[in-house]
Amino acid sequence: MGNEVNLTGKIAVVTGGGSGIGRATALLLARHGARLHVADIDAESAAAVVREIEAAGGSAVAHQIDVSDPDAVERFAAGVFEAEGGVDVLHNNAGIGHGGNIESTTVEDWQRVIGVNLLGVAYGIQAFVPRMLEQGRPASVINTASMAGIFPAAKLAPYSASKFGVVGLTESLNAELSKRGIHFSAICPGIIDTSIVETGTMRGDLARKHGKITDFYKKRGVSPDEVAEAVLAAVTKPKVIVPVPRRQVTLPYLLHRLSPRLVQPLARGMERIVSRG
Repeated sequence: MGNEVNLTGKIAVVTGGGSGIGRATALLLARHGARLHVADIDAESAAAVVREIEAAGGSAVAHQIDVSDPDAVERFAAGVFEAEGGVDVLHNNAGIGHGGNIESTTVEDWQRVIGVNLLGVAYGIQAFVPRMLEQGRPASVINTASMAGIFPAAKLAPYSASKFGVVGLTESLNAELSKRGIHFSAICPGIIDTSIVETGTMRGDLARKHGKITDFYKKRGVSPDEVAEAVLAAVTKPKVIVPVPRRQVTLPYLLHRLSPRLVQPLARGMERIVSRG
């Protein structure tokens, strides 16, 4: 993805934009000329990204928002459209991590993970997309899923359910709306060097391995900048499912499509791989 991409005059919204993939995407879109609305549950992290964008000559606004609150997301969308008149790129990226044995997982864990990772995306779509359909110009919706949304892993049931859900709603909405000018993509990152594992909730066996799993992601994870480049590519040349990095995610994805039964041993072994530290 080269410097030929020109987003000057475009409006982009990124949730979970204060760190990791969201931060990298906000900075990259701004470098290509877009005006950013950076939203995060941590107000200071969103403000820090806006300062980075402005220091580089870009334009951005920070917002504090919990994407699991549908009323807050609706107010956010209304405010952005009132200020800007339209949105060209919506990146529903906010998410939280969770892992653990099912007997150690709580109902509250399920509610929080689904509430942020899946319903947070749905609330963003419900608040923004009807308005985007009325604005009279094409737009892109990029939803951050996960490798765990296209390939299963043991002890990740709530997280995997949320991310498989994101992939499914992305495919469904793209079928519904791509002919009306709104293209949807599910970004499916593999092992990325972000804080999602470090700050995520771990239960049971995985709680005892939290430090080793965090170290694995730091040592083996690719830069979130690589995911941001995939987001930019999906804006300019839409694809519905975007494994990233392809060298990590494409083969497991294809194997799962070929035979869900045959990937079960690999799904059981994922814990051993990532807990080596």
